[in-house]
Amino acid sequence: MHYSKAQLSKVERGIKAPSRDLARLCDAALHAGGALIALVAPPVTDVPKEPAPYGVNEEEWVIQLSPDGSSGFQPVGRRQVVSAGAASLMSWRTGGQGRVSPSGGVGMLDASRSLFTHYRRLGQSVEPGFLLPGLIAQTHTLRELSAHVDSRTRQELLALGSRYAEYVGWLVQETGDEQAALWWTQRAVDLAAAGGDRALAGYALVRRALVTLYQDDAEQTVALARRAQSGTLPPRIRGLAAQREAQGHALAGDGEACLRALDRARTLLARQESESDAPVIGSMHLPDSVGMITGWCLFDLGQMRRAAEELDRQLALVSPDAVRTQVRYGVRRALAYASHGEIDHACALAAPLLDGVEAVRSATVTIDLRRLSRVLARHSGHALVRRLEPRLAVLSRLPVS
Repeated sequence: MHYSKAQLSKVERGIKAPSRDLARLCDAALHAGGALIALVAPPVTDVPKEPAPYGVNEEEWVIQLSPDGSSGFQPVGRRQVVSAGAASLMSWRTGGQGRVSPSGGVGMLDASRSLFTHYRRLGQSVEPGFLLPGLIAQTHTLRELSAHVDSRTRQELLALGSRYAEYVGWLVQETGDEQAALWWTQRAVDLAAAGGDRALAGYALVRRALVTLYQDDAEQTVALARRAQSGTLPPRIRGLAAQREAQGHALAGDGEACLRALDRARTLLARQESESDAPVIGSMHLPDSVGMITGWCLFDLGQMRRAAEELDRQLALVSPDAVRTQVRYGVRRALAYASHGEIDHACALAAPLLDGVEAVRSATVTIDLRRLSRVLARHSGHALVRRLEPRLAVLSRLPVS
Protein backbone atom coordinates (compact mmCIF):
# COMPACT_ATOMS: atom_id res chain seq x y z
CA MET A 1 0.00 0.00 0.00
CA HIS A 2 1.40 3.40 -1.00
CA TYR A 3 0.83 6.06 1.66
CA SER A 4 2.90 8.60 3.55
CA LYS A 5 4.58 7.00 6.59
CA ALA A 6 4.28 10.27 8.47
CA GLN A 7 0.52 10.41 7.83
CA LEU A 8 0.11 6.76 8.86
CA SER A 9 2.02 7.42 12.06
CA LYS A 10 -0.35 10.26 12.96
CA VAL A 11 -3.34 7.98 12.39
CA GLU A 12 -1.78 5.17 14.44
CA ARG A 13 -1.12 7.53 17.36
CA GLY A 14 -4.63 8.96 17.24
CA ILE A 15 -3.40 12.43 16.28
CA LYS A 16 -5.31 12.39 13.00
CA ALA A 17 -8.50 10.60 11.98
CA PRO A 18 -8.19 8.25 9.00
CA SER A 19 -9.53 9.66 5.76
CA ARG A 20 -11.94 7.73 3.54
CA ASP A 21 -9.17 7.44 0.94
CA LEU A 22 -6.89 5.76 3.50
CA ALA A 23 -9.72 3.46 4.60
CA ARG A 24 -10.31 2.58 0.96
CA LEU A 25 -6.66 1.62 0.42
CA CYS A 26 -6.52 -0.43 3.64
CA ASP A 27 -9.82 -2.12 2.84
CA ALA A 28 -8.50 -3.22 -0.57
CA ALA A 29 -5.11 -4.33 0.79
CA LEU A 30 -6.72 -6.44 3.53
CA HIS A 31 -9.63 -7.70 1.37
CA ALA A 32 -12.06 -6.41 3.97
CA GLY A 33 -15.00 -6.12 1.56
CA GLY A 34 -15.97 -2.61 2.62
CA ALA A 35 -15.83 -3.23 6.38
CA LEU A 36 -13.05 -0.67 6.94
CA ILE A 37 -14.69 1.90 4.67
CA ALA A 38 -17.89 1.56 6.69
CA LEU A 39 -16.00 2.45 9.89
CA VAL A 40 -15.12 5.90 8.55
CA ALA A 41 -18.16 8.12 8.80
CA PRO A 42 -19.05 9.71 5.46
CA PRO A 43 -19.30 13.49 5.36
CA VAL A 44 -22.62 14.79 6.63
CA THR A 45 -24.57 16.12 3.67
CA ASP A 46 -28.14 17.14 3.09
CA VAL A 47 -30.06 14.72 0.91
CA PRO A 48 -31.07 16.92 -2.03
CA LYS A 49 -34.74 17.81 -1.97
CA GLU A 50 -36.77 16.58 -4.89
CA PRO A 51 -38.26 19.67 -6.54
CA ALA A 52 -42.03 19.69 -6.90
CA PRO A 53 -43.48 19.05 -10.36
CA TYR A 54 -44.94 22.06 -12.12
CA GLY A 55 -47.21 22.58 -15.09
CA VAL A 56 -45.23 23.56 -18.18
CA ASN A 57 -47.26 26.76 -18.62
CA GLU A 58 -47.55 27.83 -14.98
CA GLU A 59 -44.44 29.95 -14.51
CA GLU A 60 -42.42 32.71 -16.15
CA TRP A 61 -38.66 32.45 -16.63
CA VAL A 62 -36.53 35.53 -16.05
CA ILE A 63 -32.89 35.69 -17.18
CA GLN A 64 -30.51 38.45 -16.13
CA LEU A 65 -27.60 38.87 -18.54
CA SER A 66 -24.65 41.02 -17.43
CA PRO A 67 -21.56 41.92 -19.49
CA ASP A 68 -19.30 41.17 -16.51
CA GLY A 69 -20.40 37.51 -16.54
CA SER A 70 -22.53 37.63 -13.36
CA SER A 71 -25.73 36.44 -15.03
CA GLY A 72 -28.65 34.69 -13.38
CA PHE A 73 -31.95 32.87 -13.81
CA GLN A 74 -35.14 33.00 -11.76
CA PRO A 75 -38.44 31.14 -12.23
CA VAL A 76 -41.44 33.25 -11.19
CA GLY A 77 -45.05 32.16 -10.78
CA ARG A 78 -47.46 33.90 -13.15
CA ARG A 79 -49.45 35.45 -10.30
CA GLN A 80 -46.26 37.06 -9.00
CA VAL A 81 -45.53 38.50 -12.44
CA VAL A 82 -49.01 40.00 -12.73
CA SER A 83 -48.91 41.49 -9.22
CA ALA A 84 -45.41 42.90 -9.71
CA GLY A 85 -46.29 44.55 -13.02
CA ALA A 86 -42.63 44.88 -13.97
CA ALA A 87 -41.88 47.16 -16.91
CA SER A 88 -39.66 46.11 -19.81
CA LEU A 89 -37.53 48.09 -22.22
CA MET A 90 -38.70 45.79 -24.99
CA SER A 91 -41.56 43.31 -25.13
CA TRP A 92 -43.20 41.11 -27.74
CA ARG A 93 -45.84 38.43 -28.16
CA THR A 94 -45.78 35.25 -30.16
CA GLY A 95 -48.50 33.02 -31.50
CA GLY A 96 -51.55 34.79 -30.19
CA GLN A 97 -54.50 32.49 -30.86
CA GLY A 98 -53.13 31.34 -34.22
CA ARG A 99 -51.32 28.14 -35.09
CA VAL A 100 -47.89 27.67 -36.63
CA SER A 101 -47.92 25.95 -40.02
CA PRO A 102 -46.88 22.26 -40.08
CA SER A 103 -43.77 23.09 -42.09
CA GLY A 104 -42.85 25.85 -39.62
CA GLY A 105 -43.18 23.54 -36.63
CA VAL A 106 -41.19 20.73 -38.24
CA GLY A 107 -38.56 23.20 -39.42
CA MET A 108 -38.08 24.54 -35.90
CA LEU A 109 -37.90 20.97 -34.57
CA ASP A 110 -35.19 19.95 -37.04
CA ALA A 111 -33.16 23.11 -36.46
CA SER A 112 -33.42 22.74 -32.68
CA ARG A 113 -32.22 19.12 -32.82
CA SER A 114 -29.20 20.14 -34.86
CA LEU A 115 -28.53 23.06 -32.52
CA PHE A 116 -28.71 20.76 -29.49
CA THR A 117 -25.99 18.53 -30.91
CA HIS A 118 -23.77 21.59 -31.42
CA TYR A 119 -24.46 22.80 -27.87
CA ARG A 120 -23.45 19.42 -26.43
CA ARG A 121 -20.21 19.52 -28.39
CA LEU A 122 -19.51 23.08 -27.22
CA GLY A 123 -20.18 21.98 -23.65
CA GLN A 124 -17.09 19.79 -23.89
CA SER A 125 -14.75 22.74 -24.36
CA VAL A 126 -16.18 25.85 -22.67
CA GLU A 127 -17.49 26.65 -19.21
CA PRO A 128 -21.23 26.31 -18.51
CA GLY A 129 -21.89 30.03 -18.12
CA PHE A 130 -21.29 30.67 -21.82
CA LEU A 131 -23.95 28.14 -22.85
CA LEU A 132 -26.67 28.40 -20.22
CA PRO A 133 -28.40 31.60 -21.47
CA GLY A 134 -28.84 30.20 -24.98
CA LEU A 135 -29.91 26.77 -23.76
CA ILE A 136 -32.50 28.22 -21.38
CA ALA A 137 -33.88 30.49 -24.10
CA GLN A 138 -34.11 27.57 -26.52
CA THR A 139 -35.90 25.45 -23.91
CA HIS A 140 -38.44 28.24 -23.50
CA THR A 141 -38.88 28.54 -27.27
CA LEU A 142 -39.70 24.85 -27.60
CA ARG A 143 -42.05 25.01 -24.61
CA GLU A 144 -43.88 28.01 -26.07
CA LEU A 145 -44.00 26.76 -29.66
CA SER A 146 -45.52 23.44 -28.54
CA ALA A 147 -48.79 25.25 -27.78
CA HIS A 148 -49.19 26.35 -31.41
CA VAL A 149 -48.61 23.20 -33.45
CA ASP A 150 -50.39 19.93 -34.23
CA SER A 151 -50.40 17.20 -31.56
CA ARG A 152 -47.64 15.05 -33.06
CA THR A 153 -45.24 17.96 -33.49
CA ARG A 154 -46.19 19.16 -29.99
CA GLN A 155 -45.07 15.84 -28.50
CA GLU A 156 -41.76 15.99 -30.35
CA LEU A 157 -41.13 19.63 -29.37
CA LEU A 158 -41.83 18.90 -25.71
CA ALA A 159 -39.62 15.80 -25.82
CA LEU A 160 -36.75 17.82 -27.27
CA GLY A 161 -37.41 20.64 -24.80
CA SER A 162 -37.10 18.11 -21.99
CA ARG A 163 -33.68 17.07 -23.29
CA TYR A 164 -32.58 20.72 -23.37
CA ALA A 165 -33.78 21.16 -19.78
CA GLU A 166 -32.00 17.98 -18.65
CA TYR A 167 -28.77 19.18 -20.26
CA VAL A 168 -29.17 22.57 -18.56
CA GLY A 169 -29.48 20.70 -15.26
CA TRP A 170 -26.25 18.83 -15.89
CA LEU A 171 -24.38 22.02 -16.79
CA VAL A 172 -25.77 23.75 -13.71
CA GLN A 173 -24.41 20.90 -11.59
CA GLU A 174 -21.06 21.57 -13.23
CA THR A 175 -21.23 25.09 -11.76
CA GLY A 176 -21.62 23.58 -8.28
CA ASP A 177 -25.30 24.48 -7.73
CA GLU A 178 -26.83 21.08 -6.95
CA GLN A 179 -30.28 22.30 -5.94
CA ALA A 180 -30.70 24.33 -9.13
CA ALA A 181 -29.49 21.31 -11.11
CA LEU A 182 -32.25 19.20 -9.58
CA TRP A 183 -34.80 21.95 -10.28
CA TRP A 184 -33.92 21.82 -13.97
CA THR A 185 -34.00 18.03 -13.98
CA GLN A 186 -37.54 18.16 -12.61
CA ARG A 187 -38.51 20.66 -15.31
CA ALA A 188 -37.18 18.19 -17.85
CA VAL A 189 -39.47 15.54 -16.37
CA ASP A 190 -42.43 17.95 -16.49
CA LEU A 191 -41.83 18.79 -20.16
CA ALA A 192 -41.44 15.13 -21.10
CA ALA A 193 -44.60 14.16 -19.22
CA ALA A 194 -46.56 16.94 -20.95
CA GLY A 195 -45.53 15.33 -24.23
CA GLY A 196 -46.60 11.85 -23.10
CA ASP A 197 -43.15 10.54 -22.10
CA ARG A 198 -43.02 9.21 -18.53
CA ALA A 199 -39.67 7.46 -18.93
CA LEU A 200 -37.53 10.54 -18.31
CA ALA A 201 -38.68 10.49 -14.68
CA GLY A 202 -36.55 7.35 -14.36
CA TYR A 203 -33.50 9.10 -15.76
CA ALA A 204 -34.09 11.96 -13.32
CA LEU A 205 -33.40 9.45 -10.53
CA VAL A 206 -30.07 8.60 -12.20
CA ARG A 207 -29.26 12.32 -12.26
CA ARG A 208 -30.18 12.71 -8.58
CA ALA A 209 -27.95 9.74 -7.81
CA LEU A 210 -25.06 11.58 -9.49
CA VAL A 211 -25.50 14.39 -6.95
CA THR A 212 -25.37 11.96 -4.02
CA LEU A 213 -22.40 10.15 -5.60
CA TYR A 214 -20.33 13.33 -5.51
CA GLN A 215 -21.46 13.81 -1.90
CA ASP A 216 -19.89 10.40 -1.09
CA ASP A 217 -23.31 9.07 -0.06
CA ALA A 218 -23.15 5.43 -1.16
CA GLU A 219 -26.47 4.39 0.39
CA GLN A 220 -28.54 7.11 -1.31
CA THR A 221 -26.73 6.60 -4.61
CA VAL A 222 -27.59 2.89 -4.68
CA ALA A 223 -31.18 3.48 -3.53
CA LEU A 224 -31.91 6.13 -6.16
CA ALA A 225 -30.26 4.13 -8.94
CA ARG A 226 -32.27 1.01 -8.08
CA ARG A 227 -35.52 2.97 -8.33
CA ALA A 228 -34.58 3.74 -11.95
CA GLN A 229 -34.33 0.08 -13.00
CA SER A 230 -38.01 -0.75 -13.34
CA GLY A 231 -38.75 -3.12 -16.21
CA THR A 232 -41.14 -0.54 -17.67
CA LEU A 233 -38.26 1.84 -18.45
CA PRO A 234 -36.20 1.75 -21.67
CA PRO A 235 -33.06 -0.44 -21.58
CA ARG A 236 -30.73 2.58 -21.93
CA ILE A 237 -32.12 4.30 -18.83
CA ARG A 238 -31.94 1.04 -16.86
CA GLY A 239 -28.38 0.48 -18.08
CA LEU A 240 -27.30 3.96 -17.00
CA ALA A 241 -29.01 3.37 -13.65
CA ALA A 242 -27.13 0.08 -13.21
CA GLN A 243 -23.86 1.94 -13.89
CA ARG A 244 -24.73 4.48 -11.21
CA GLU A 245 -25.67 1.68 -8.80
CA ALA A 246 -22.24 0.14 -9.44
CA GLN A 247 -20.59 3.44 -8.53
CA GLY A 248 -22.57 3.53 -5.29
CA HIS A 249 -21.51 -0.01 -4.38
CA ALA A 250 -17.89 0.89 -5.15
CA LEU A 251 -18.11 3.86 -2.77
CA ALA A 252 -19.27 1.43 -0.07
CA GLY A 253 -16.44 -0.99 -0.89
CA ASP A 254 -18.77 -3.77 -2.06
CA GLY A 255 -16.84 -5.13 -5.03
CA GLU A 256 -19.10 -8.10 -5.77
CA ALA A 257 -22.28 -6.01 -5.92
CA CYS A 258 -20.42 -3.43 -8.00
CA LEU A 259 -19.34 -5.97 -10.63
CA ARG A 260 -22.82 -7.50 -10.79
CA ALA A 261 -24.31 -4.07 -11.48
CA LEU A 262 -21.69 -3.39 -14.17
CA ASP A 263 -22.56 -6.70 -15.85
CA ARG A 264 -26.24 -5.72 -15.89
CA ALA A 265 -25.33 -2.32 -17.28
CA ARG A 266 -23.34 -3.79 -20.16
CA THR A 267 -26.17 -6.17 -21.08
CA LEU A 268 -28.80 -3.42 -21.01
CA LEU A 269 -26.75 -0.82 -22.87
CA ALA A 270 -25.92 -3.33 -25.61
CA ARG A 271 -29.60 -3.66 -26.53
CA GLN A 272 -30.60 -1.91 -29.73
CA GLU A 273 -33.58 0.36 -29.21
CA SER A 274 -35.91 1.52 -31.96
CA GLU A 275 -34.49 4.07 -34.34
CA SER A 276 -35.28 7.61 -33.25
CA ASP A 277 -34.24 11.15 -34.07
CA ALA A 278 -34.17 11.96 -30.36
CA PRO A 279 -30.76 12.84 -28.85
CA VAL A 280 -29.10 10.01 -26.97
CA ILE A 281 -29.72 9.99 -23.20
CA GLY A 282 -26.53 10.17 -21.16
CA SER A 283 -23.03 10.87 -22.40
CA MET A 284 -22.41 10.94 -26.15
CA HIS A 285 -18.63 11.13 -25.69
CA LEU A 286 -17.86 7.73 -24.11
CA PRO A 287 -17.30 4.98 -26.72
CA ASP A 288 -17.46 2.37 -23.92
CA SER A 289 -19.24 3.89 -20.96
CA VAL A 290 -19.27 0.64 -18.94
CA GLY A 291 -15.51 0.27 -19.42
CA MET A 292 -14.89 3.82 -18.25
CA ILE A 293 -17.18 3.44 -15.24
CA THR A 294 -15.40 0.17 -14.42
CA GLY A 295 -12.15 2.12 -14.15
CA TRP A 296 -13.92 4.71 -11.98
CA CYS A 297 -15.28 1.99 -9.68
CA LEU A 298 -11.95 0.18 -9.37
CA PHE A 299 -10.49 3.39 -7.96
CA ASP A 300 -13.21 3.65 -5.31
CA LEU A 301 -12.66 -0.02 -4.50
CA GLY A 302 -9.02 0.81 -3.69
CA GLN A 303 -7.61 -1.13 -6.66
CA MET A 304 -5.50 1.74 -7.89
CA ARG A 305 -3.26 -0.03 -10.39
CA ARG A 306 -6.16 -1.81 -12.10
CA ALA A 307 -8.15 1.43 -12.12
CA ALA A 308 -5.28 3.34 -13.74
CA GLU A 309 -4.78 0.69 -16.42
CA GLU A 310 -8.49 0.53 -17.27
CA LEU A 311 -8.70 4.32 -17.46
CA ASP A 312 -5.62 4.27 -19.72
CA ARG A 313 -7.45 1.98 -22.14
CA GLN A 314 -10.69 3.94 -22.07
CA LEU A 315 -9.19 7.42 -22.41
CA ALA A 316 -7.36 6.29 -25.55
CA LEU A 317 -10.82 5.84 -27.13
CA VAL A 318 -12.13 9.31 -26.22
CA SER A 319 -11.91 12.08 -28.82
CA PRO A 320 -9.33 14.79 -28.01
CA ASP A 321 -12.10 17.32 -28.73
CA ALA A 322 -14.14 16.00 -25.77
CA VAL A 323 -12.14 18.12 -23.34
CA ARG A 324 -14.58 17.91 -20.43
CA THR A 325 -14.63 14.11 -20.67
CA GLN A 326 -10.84 13.95 -21.05
CA VAL A 327 -10.24 16.04 -17.92
CA ARG A 328 -12.96 14.32 -15.85
CA TYR A 329 -11.52 10.84 -16.30
CA GLY A 330 -7.95 12.01 -16.91
CA VAL A 331 -7.72 13.65 -13.49
CA ARG A 332 -9.07 10.46 -11.90
CA ARG A 333 -6.48 8.42 -13.81
CA ALA A 334 -3.70 10.70 -12.52
CA LEU A 335 -5.16 10.34 -9.01
CA ALA A 336 -5.12 6.54 -9.37
CA TYR A 337 -1.44 6.53 -10.38
CA ALA A 338 -0.55 8.95 -7.58
CA SER A 339 -2.41 6.81 -5.04
CA HIS A 340 -0.47 3.78 -6.30
CA GLY A 341 2.80 5.59 -5.60
CA GLU A 342 3.69 6.45 -9.22
CA ILE A 343 4.09 10.14 -8.46
CA ASP A 344 6.13 11.30 -11.43
CA HIS A 345 3.86 9.52 -13.89
CA ALA A 346 0.80 11.04 -12.20
CA CYS A 347 2.32 14.50 -12.58
CA ALA A 348 3.15 13.85 -16.23
CA LEU A 349 -0.46 12.86 -16.88
CA ALA A 350 -1.97 15.74 -14.90
CA ALA A 351 0.10 18.60 -16.32
CA PRO A 352 -1.40 18.64 -19.86
CA LEU A 353 -4.93 18.45 -18.42
CA LEU A 354 -4.77 21.72 -16.50
CA ASP A 355 -5.56 24.02 -19.43
CA GLY A 356 -8.68 21.94 -20.05
CA VAL A 357 -9.62 22.06 -16.36
CA GLU A 358 -9.41 25.85 -16.48
CA ALA A 359 -11.42 26.02 -19.72
CA VAL A 360 -14.41 23.91 -18.67
CA ARG A 361 -14.55 25.02 -15.00
CA SER A 362 -16.24 21.90 -13.66
CA ALA A 363 -17.25 21.64 -10.01
CA THR A 364 -17.27 17.83 -10.22
CA VAL A 365 -13.81 17.62 -11.80
CA THR A 366 -12.53 20.00 -9.12
CA ILE A 367 -13.47 17.44 -6.43
CA ASP A 368 -10.96 14.92 -7.82
CA LEU A 369 -8.43 17.67 -8.56
CA ARG A 370 -8.41 18.60 -4.86
CA ARG A 371 -7.87 14.96 -3.94
CA LEU A 372 -4.97 14.77 -6.39
CA SER A 373 -3.49 17.93 -4.93
CA ARG A 374 -3.65 16.45 -1.40
CA VAL A 375 -1.99 13.20 -2.48
CA LEU A 376 0.81 15.00 -4.33
CA ALA A 377 1.36 17.37 -1.40
CA ARG A 378 2.66 14.37 0.59
CA HIS A 379 5.45 14.00 -1.99
CA SER A 380 6.77 17.55 -2.27
CA GLY A 381 10.30 16.19 -2.58
CA HIS A 382 9.59 15.34 -6.22
CA ALA A 383 10.61 18.06 -8.66
CA LEU A 384 7.54 17.46 -10.85
CA VAL A 385 5.27 17.87 -7.85
CA ARG A 386 6.87 21.19 -6.92
CA ARG A 387 6.46 22.35 -10.52
CA LEU A 388 2.78 21.40 -10.57
CA GLU A 389 1.75 22.52 -7.09
CA PRO A 390 1.25 26.27 -7.69
CA ARG A 391 -1.19 25.80 -10.56
CA LEU A 392 -2.93 22.88 -8.88
CA ALA A 393 -3.50 25.06 -5.84
CA VAL A 394 -5.11 27.80 -7.96
CA LEU A 395 -7.34 25.45 -9.96
CA SER A 396 -8.39 23.49 -6.87
CA ARG A 397 -10.05 26.57 -5.44
CA LEU A 398 -11.29 27.94 -8.76
CA PRO A 399 -14.79 29.42 -8.40
CA VAL A 400 -17.06 27.72 -10.89
CA SER A 401 -20.34 29.56 -10.53
